[in-house]
Amino acid sequence: MPTSVSLDGLSKVYPSGVTAVQGLDLHIDAGEFMVLVGPSGCGKTTALRMVAGLEQITAGTLRFGNQVVNEVPPRRRDVAMVFQSYALYPHLSVAQNIGFALENRKLPRAERDRRVRAAADILGLSGLLGRKPRQLSGGQRQRVAMGRAIVREPTIFLMDEPLSNLDAKLRVQMRTEVLTVHRRIGAATLYVTHDQIEAMTMGDRVAVLRGGILQQAARPRELYDRPANVFVATFIGSPAMNLYEAGLEVTGDSAELVLGSQRLSLPPATAKRASGLAAFGGGRVIVGIRPEDLACPAAAGASAEPGASLSVDVQLVEVLGSEKLVHFTIDARRVRDEAELSGHGAEGDGVTDGVTATEAASGVARIEPRARVRAHGRAVLTVDVQRLYFFDPETGLALG
Repeated sequence: MPTSVSLDGLSKVYPSGVTAVQGLDLHIDAGEFMVLVGPSGCGKTTALRMVAGLEQITAGTLRFGNQVVNEVPPRRRDVAMVFQSYALYPHLSVAQNIGFALENRKLPRAERDRRVRAAADILGLSGLLGRKPRQLSGGQRQRVAMGRAIVREPTIFLMDEPLSNLDAKLRVQMRTEVLTVHRRIGAATLYVTHDQIEAMTMGDRVAVLRGGILQQAARPRELYDRPANVFVATFIGSPAMNLYEAGLEVTGDSAELVLGSQRLSLPPATAKRASGLAAFGGGRVIVGIRPEDLACPAAAGASAEPGASLSVDVQLVEVLGSEKLVHFTIDARRVRDEAELSGHGAEGDGVTDGVTATEAASGVARIEPRARVRAHGRAVLTVDVQRLYFFDPETGLALG
């Protein structure tokens, strides 16, 4: 029967004093596909291993449904794991690899064969059951590893970067296949990846970790449109959001951002959307601009609107067929997440609040492919000022 998974204040502290996961609160509904994402060493695999029972929980409560399972041994948790490495037995056939765990459990041969055939049918392996792993492609081997988990008919699936060994094209194909299997099985799934594109395209919800601490858990669209802080804003989205330190001048209902020698006028609706923005009037804020919210007016034969454009120095133009990426610099102060600058983010490292501004005022714009923009020249980019993001420069938290 499908069940939910609840992590209530889950923490892991190693004997050395290193804190890998700190106070993790997360609930995965029965049948939900939850993705844990974050940079290498952020604690996501440690969290997965605590759910599996492979790491002892230092503090907090882990529940499957209404049952507390902190002290339940791994073999009794009814959890199936799929790892980055396929870990197939080279001397066994596909069918024997898939059914190995069932044979160890002494299931009757007829039941074992039924489950193996059912899993092979789901994964498109029916014609390969007699082959050895060396006769399979990387994608087929990954399917066999998934089949080995499926035949156990678990209530919970745990997947630790299962697609990272595949080439880019096969990863895209396997994402669809993993989700198809998930829908057919209907078990709660916790999926770990460092790839934010994989997370955004696969997850019903996505949980972002940094330094063992949960930053935000939400549906992919909400995560993209309403990041909770600077870290989530820069981690989610490719190319990453452009972040700049800006002065804020407020006069009545109107407001202006001062970015170096340039100004952006904010319509009243934008100022009202970011609750608390007015409190920073006369001071500084962090403003975020998604690359797709910058455009080249010349591409559409229009002129840039006063107060809604930036003059930039183009450094590089990447032609990608369906779009162009324009790498530029402006005379403003670019902001990056402080943990990234100081090397924080490894398991157990503390997380420093705030952000740091740098003089490397670079940025990226995603524009339409027919726009005439040349490297090593000047360009004017219009800004969709109704889609700006604002953050507190001291805490890095989103305003509104």
